[in-house]
Amino acid sequence: MKNKKYNLQNVMGLGLITAISLFAGCKKSFLDRTAAGTTVATQFWKTSADATAANAAMYADLHSYAELAFPAIAIESMGSDDVTKGSVPTDATFLQEYINFSVTPGEGQLEGFWTGVYNNINFANQILTNVPAINMDATLKARYLAEAQFIRAYDYFRLVRAFGAVPLRLHPPVTASDYNLARTPAAQVYAQIEADLTAAASVLPTTYSSVDIGHVTKGAALALHAKVALYQKKWTDVVTYTNQVTALGVYSLFPNYEKMFRTQNKNNSESIFEIQNELIPNHPEESNSQYSQVQMPRVTEPAGGWGFNNPSPNLIAEFEAGDPRLAATVIYTGQVTAEGDMIDASAPDPYYNYKSYVPFSQYVSGFNQGCQQDFMVLRYADVLLMNAEANNELGSTSTALASLEMVRARAREGNSAILPAVTTTDQATLRNAIYHERRVELGMEFDRHADVIRQGRGAAVFGFLGFKAGKSEVWPIPQNEIDLSAGVLTQNPGY
Repeated sequence: MKNKKYNLQNVMGLGLITAISLFAGCKKSFLDRTAAGTTVATQFWKTSADATAANAAMYADLHSYAELAFPAIAIESMGSDDVTKGSVPTDATFLQEYINFSVTPGEGQLEGFWTGVYNNINFANQILTNVPAINMDATLKARYLAEAQFIRAYDYFRLVRAFGAVPLRLHPPVTASDYNLARTPAAQVYAQIEADLTAAASVLPTTYSSVDIGHVTKGAALALHAKVALYQKKWTDVVTYTNQVTALGVYSLFPNYEKMFRTQNKNNSESIFEIQNELIPNHPEESNSQYSQVQMPRVTEPAGGWGFNNPSPNLIAEFEAGDPRLAATVIYTGQVTAEGDMIDASAPDPYYNYKSYVPFSQYVSGFNQGCQQDFMVLRYADVLLMNAEANNELGSTSTALASLEMVRARAREGNSAILPAVTTTDQATLRNAIYHERRVELGMEFDRHADVIRQGRGAAVFGFLGFKAGKSEVWPIPQNEIDLSAGVLTQNPGY
């Protein structure tokens, strides 16, 4: 495994635009950029171009190492029965501490995730604080502010799921007292997330022209709001927001489950929000996503990756007989992929994540392997399953069954001999069927850990791994952050 280094810093103290690199916007993608140095706050926030540069920097930060590689994998994927650490036994052994819920507050991925996500919140807060004073096109200004509200909401949702109560920062620090905030109760964090998403959805467009594909949309704000409501068991709200996503008329299930995750099908009909990762010719330093690289099969380079975060036998056993999603989720060593790559049978792990896979023919020497692979944050199948779960909890069984059947029908790929329609009208039985469907449909998409915990099943499902009720529902607050705060930040129970 290559050694990826990044600075750990108390990003709660970042208050100047010097945290933001400015990028030119002359290329096709809004993420394609040429570094232009940094600019102090007194020289920035003057023009529409400044606002556009800040917007691009905010999005670009979403594919940082902290937010898509080891820290995110540790916090959002490792603590579940869906995955194994992967790679060779002696490599990155700290990841095993997340799988067996033995992690301590000083473990470095906690700090990496915390600082990485707060850094992105800082980008959003800079925009929300400074862009209103810029004299620019009013419609574009409103859109940039709404995008920043969505990104801030998405970031806080990741934090509150991971740690519970967290400091709620809504503007860059100005005075000394702004630099060291106490934890805000989770309910208040959720309330702010919902306020941001409500405001964003009222402004964001339903679709974009090709030049702006990848920016957040109204559908993204509504879908994330539904997921936030799901975590709070606000079932009526979940139904409302998922129905609103469907009513937009722009999303549909992609017909081929495996092909949905390939690079040639980025931003397809099912995608509601995905983090845009690019391979920018002649700019390997800007093509820096490692989401795919750390998970690709650990085979001979240059094609191979690091081989971490692999499907577990437990996940594989969950799939029903003949379910095509199994072969689209799991790469087996010794197999030839649908794209024609032979996975060396001597690789150290029997299984790898197909959803992060990039065909070897797309690898370019000098670039991170698979750096062009996007990360799907929200997709329409999740919306349908949220709708099914909420309707079942509200007693609307027929509607729940209809939403569930749409997901299973796509998975069948026309084969009526597999995945029979779920017909039960018993609420508890249907609930379990929906939980099962979420697991196999969203497998290896960083959803299982938090999903089981918000369902209240942590001890029952993860107990054999070491999950302890009253403790393992959240991760420990990074010890370094507590130390930097001189005790203003408090630790979660049990750590």
